[in-house]
Amino acid sequence: LLNALAQLGLKAATRVSGPLIAGEAGVWRRGLDLLVVPSLWYALCAYGLSVIVWLVGLSRVPVSQAYPLLSLGYVINVGLAWWLLGEIPNGQRVAGIAVIVLGVILVARS
Repeated sequence: LLNALAQLGLKAATRVSGPLIAGEAGVWRRGLDLLVVPSLWYALCAYGLSVIVWLVGLSRVPVSQAYPLLSLGYVINVGLAWWLLGEIPNGQRVAGIAVIVLGVILVARS
């Protein structure tokens, strides 16, 4: 969840700065402008917290069981992006999400 929130925060920040295109004039200025956008800092804090939560999780379960759960971040991200940013997933993306969820269920039961 924290990674998904971080991604949404980064997306919100780039909506303020505009596209960051390598080699384009002004890309560095726009990149520096991001430093004053609050959602960038919220995103970075969410990433930091996610590392702490991840370490706690890894200390308790095998990495082969914990790592597949990270893919649920994609599922959460798509749902939150739809709800908060209006990014509507297409049918192919929804089918992919179903495969991810099925895979996580299979790994969790193993």
